[in-house]
Amino acid sequence: MMKRRNSLLGRGVVMAFVGALALSAIAATRSNKAEITRNLDIFNALYKELQTNYVDSIDAEKSINTAIAAMLNDIDPYTEYFPASAQEDLTMMTSGEYAGIGSLIVEKPGQGVFISEPYFGTPSQEAGLKAGDLIMMIDNDTVTSWHSAQVSERLKGQAGTPLKVTVKRPYVQDSIITFDLVRRKIQMPAVPYYGVVKDNVGYIYLTSFTDKAANDVRNALIELKKDPRVKSIVLDLRGNRGGLLEAAVKIVGLFVPKNTEVLRTRGKGLLNEKVYKTTSAPIDTKIPLAVFIDGASASSSEITAGALQDLDRAVIIGSRSFGKGLVQSTRQLPYDGMLKVTIAKYYIPSGRLIQAIDYSHRNPDGSVARIPDSLTSVFKTVHGREVRDGGGITPDVPIDYGEVNRLTYNIVSDNWAFDYATKFAAEHPVIVPAAEFDITDSIFTDFKSFINPDKFNYDKACEQMVTALKKTAEVEGYMNDSVKKELDVIEKLLKHNLGHDLDNNRDDIVDILAGEIIKRYYYQEGQVIQTLKRDAALDSAAVILNDKVRYTSILSPRKKS
Repeated sequence: MMKRRNSLLGRGVVMAFVGALALSAIAATRSNKAEITRNLDIFNALYKELQTNYVDSIDAEKSINTAIAAMLNDIDPYTEYFPASAQEDLTMMTSGEYAGIGSLIVEKPGQGVFISEPYFGTPSQEAGLKAGDLIMMIDNDTVTSWHSAQVSERLKGQAGTPLKVTVKRPYVQDSIITFDLVRRKIQMPAVPYYGVVKDNVGYIYLTSFTDKAANDVRNALIELKKDPRVKSIVLDLRGNRGGLLEAAVKIVGLFVPKNTEVLRTRGKGLLNEKVYKTTSAPIDTKIPLAVFIDGASASSSEITAGALQDLDRAVIIGSRSFGKGLVQSTRQLPYDGMLKVTIAKYYIPSGRLIQAIDYSHRNPDGSVARIPDSLTSVFKTVHGREVRDGGGITPDVPIDYGEVNRLTYNIVSDNWAFDYATKFAAEHPVIVPAAEFDITDSIFTDFKSFINPDKFNYDKACEQMVTALKKTAEVEGYMNDSVKKELDVIEKLLKHNLGHDLDNNRDDIVDILAGEIIKRYYYQEGQVIQTLKRDAALDSAAVILNDKVRYTSILSPRKKS
């Protein structure tokens, strides 16, 4: 009963806060100062009464933070409040920097928190921590029952401070190992890899738009252009969820003339418009350029890809991007709090807004939906090509990446590939270079035998459909001995066999396994090299970038028949 009361109390506080503050924050254009003050007074009085008279104690910080989160979530998912305790998260988003040991961790329900990926050149990697290590103790505290957020908080800390990490390493004889580390400032590279691929294509993989991203891309581009083999450039933005708007403008400026408009933002009020133009001399305005995007490419990734598309400077290859056309800025709040708030919408050179969801117009149940293609408008690129607004960036050359089925999804989500890679690395101290590594028949067979069929669960669509068909036949009166006999035969023919299903999905599984194994030896750079060995977008780009006629025709207006 006490738990139920606290739940009701939390809901009451949230609703009161939303009712009071949402009106003042969202409806400022129709609320006068007196109305704002009145609603704030209501909330203050309500909360004071609860603190004074409610039978149980109230966690003030937790209740208020819950209320704030509920209100902001009702606006859009990008407006966020960061209390003082979470300032490091915001700094990490904008700068790629934090102080800690330099490793990703993963929590396995019921098993604990594991090292999942030490970054090269960081304290974790230099000390010898490996992916697959189960974190047992941090300093003198046993953390086997902790969640990943708690472990992460303890691993981070002020640069220069020492800590001990005790782990259990699977598949080795002396499995309990203690490491002495010293935390330091970790700078996550915005460009973890660049190099020459497909003989003459300069490839740059950009993972985030931090304050150092433009300089990282610039340096990579300059180095690639020094290589006489490089005849074209690929900028890979797949999976890049964005970051700083200014970084996108600078990156576009590497490929277009100085003083070129990249975008303009429009906030509340007719005069609140800002134009962003490139301010530096470009590196190369002529070299053939392709940009890769997918459904996870968002925000500054879409500014970069969309601007280069609108300016007819690059061929966009991949799948439709996420569709985030909103701009956020930070505002300082009392007690070292910070508000990241949506202040404007952005419009790329053709004049289009690529925002896919209008959060100001919600369904009666509060949900939101993407703008249907039928309601989008046509805009024109510099060369007169037709492009559309309201739904992300549509690539010039679409790539079908296929759908992830339940089998391959479970291989990743249930850590089968991760755990096998841990075992493989323990049994193979060294392997060939990343570019030469392949999943051989013997490795694949070993992986199949590593999977325990009794613990491997996945949706067996054929079996489920036959079961559903039997139930339907019974309900509708078609089930008799003859029908049952036939359905039993079909059910037997379509009975799933795990070995068969693994073989049938071998190509996808090989990609997953190879990437996971390579990370154990060559870290993030090696994984990128491995994934590029079988990449439909890169294959397509290599053909297009080496065919001047086709490259030019893609960036020219389509002739109507």
